[in-house]
Amino acid sequence: MHHLAVCTADIKTQIAFFADVLGCELVALYWMHGVKDAWHGFLRLNDQCSIAFVQSPKIAGIPHEIGVTHAGNAAGPVAGGALQHLALRVPDRPALLALQDRIRSHGVPVIGPIDHGFCTSIYFAGPEHLSLEASFSDAPIDARAWIDPDVVARAGISAEELARFTAPAPFAAPADREPQPPADGPGPHLVYPPEPYARMLARSDAETERKLSETAPPVAVEPATTA
Repeated sequence: MHHLAVCTADIKTQIAFFADVLGCELVALYWMHGVKDAWHGFLRLNDQCSIAFVQSPKIAGIPHEIGVTHAGNAAGPVAGGALQHLALRVPDRPALLALQDRIRSHGVPVIGPIDHGFCTSIYFAGPEHLSLEASFSDAPIDARAWIDPDVVARAGISAEELARFTAPAPFAAPADREPQPPADGPGPHLVYPPEPYARMLARSDAETERKLSETAPPVAVEPATTA
């Protein structure tokens, strides 16, 4: 995962929680590219992965409703396509217990550890009803042990589909780039007003990159030097 973006009505509170309580470094905070009046903040999980927050004026006016907009805990339901809970990785059990102590030292209750067989986890809440988990695994998940035939059948997955899902077909990039599917195709589709969306899809990739890219950081920094 490169980053997971979460909406917030109070980016300072989210940054304070992830920095002070969880120990994640704030590495970016800037006007979100191409989005009017929106801020984008990134907190480092590792050199390739971040948790990101987006704040814009409309977010504060959207009510929280447990079971609809938010799950409320790592077992609760939420609308399809919405974040149910976020699990953060730690390297081992001592690190998990140290994180549990750090979280509790800030007055945040923590449930666990709970051993799930392929990972051991603790559970706690973040600001704005964000449901959080921290986990470690001693080994990669063994699909032979953890794909339940009963659940496969209940999900309507056939034997042929299961074989495809557990060993996805490789893809060889074609000599000529794949054309953009049309705005009225089967999708799924991003949700934009129909006319602007059709115009976006009608552009070439090169034109989109040229028009929408913003590569300059908000603060000029001298290149790092090595001794």
